Amino acid sequence: MIESASTFAFACFALAMLMNLWKIVTAPDVADRILALDTMFINAIALMVLYGLALGTEIFFEAAMIIAMLGFVSTVAYARFILRGNIIE
Repeated sequence: MIESASTFAFACFALAMLMNLWKIVTAPDVADRILALDTMFINAIALMVLYGLALGTEIFFEAAMIIAMLGFVSTVAYARFILRGNIIE
């Protein structure tokens, strides 16, 4: 039962990542692209955690933490660039 649930979750998050990629390519506004990129990071974190659970190893949880930090920093940097025009003052 848990294998079928994890397979379904993998498929859902993979489909969500593909939709985010589509939105990044076709979004009319830069803010929409940033939001899609942030959502793509969240889906990547979920996939890493699911993969770690499926394999029973802890290394993927650490990788998920690194992806989370990179996603936060990149989203803040993009948002600041849109608002102020520069990242570092």
